[in-house]
Amino acid sequence: MSAASPSAVPEADPDVLPARGESRAWKKLKRNKSALFGFALVLFFVAVAILAPVLPIADPAATSWSAVRKAPSLAHWLGTDEIGRDILSRMIWGAQASLLAGVVSVVIAVVIGVPFGLVSGYFGGWVDQVISRVTDALLATPFLILAIALAAFLGPSLTNAMIAIGLSATPIFVRLTRGQVLSVKTEDYVEGARAIGLRDAAIITRYILPNVFAPVLVQATLTVATAIIAEASLSFLGLGQQPPDPSWGSMLNTAKNFMTQAPWMSWWPGAAIFLVVLGFNLLGDGLRDALDPREG
Repeated sequence: MSAASPSAVPEADPDVLPARGESRAWKKLKRNKSALFGFALVLFFVAVAILAPVLPIADPAATSWSAVRKAPSLAHWLGTDEIGRDILSRMIWGAQASLLAGVVSVVIAVVIGVPFGLVSGYFGGWVDQVISRVTDALLATPFLILAIALAAFLGPSLTNAMIAIGLSATPIFVRLTRGQVLSVKTEDYVEGARAIGLRDAAIITRYILPNVFAPVLVQATLTVATAIIAEASLSFLGLGQQPPDPSWGSMLNTAKNFMTQAPWMSWWPGAAIFLVVLGFNLLGDGLRDALDPREG
């Protein structure tokens, strides 16, 4: 007589349950008007950054001494800067630097932070103690201060700024992942997987990691907004994107010297940073509500 082992862990049907969960989350997200507004803002800036090379705009590095600090007009919709460069063109190309810095920095933080959080939370013991103490030490330093210190050490460039921001955000994902693992690893299905002899690596990849994905995704979306602000701050201080390549932060750095003569030089990069950060924050809040199983 053959019978199923009582200790066997039932496998979820991958064609049914994930689809239902995704559909439910999407329905909840569509009902959230602020999340949809945030998604629209993010989509707009992403489209602008991607289409920058093909849009019919002026060369962002082209100067014109006859058009120095000109107010917005039909010739230059957003005006010109201190050496006659078209601000609209520099805004569009600057979106590439800001969004690239935000996304790449978060990817670095997730790729480094999530594995350390998984190991720390799952195995515990001295491994958890070492990782947790290092994480606490890094979290004790303000995020932006740590990013500035690392960027200054690595040298001024957009690539180094992304690395600095990514490393500075890593402790956030270590702490978040560790907390989620500590909660998940005591669930019955994880205990059942251990009982049937699954290896730790299989348990982590098949049962632990999928259940910490949603919180990590939400945190990643919110951290992109923080990373964009950090990149603008580093560029403002001369540690990010280097001239003549456009960046919203470096544009603000230049604009601060002409607040009375040409205030429009600061309007547009400041508004762009505000809107894209608002978009990611609204989208992140919406994802958090949509992926929370306790919410109806």
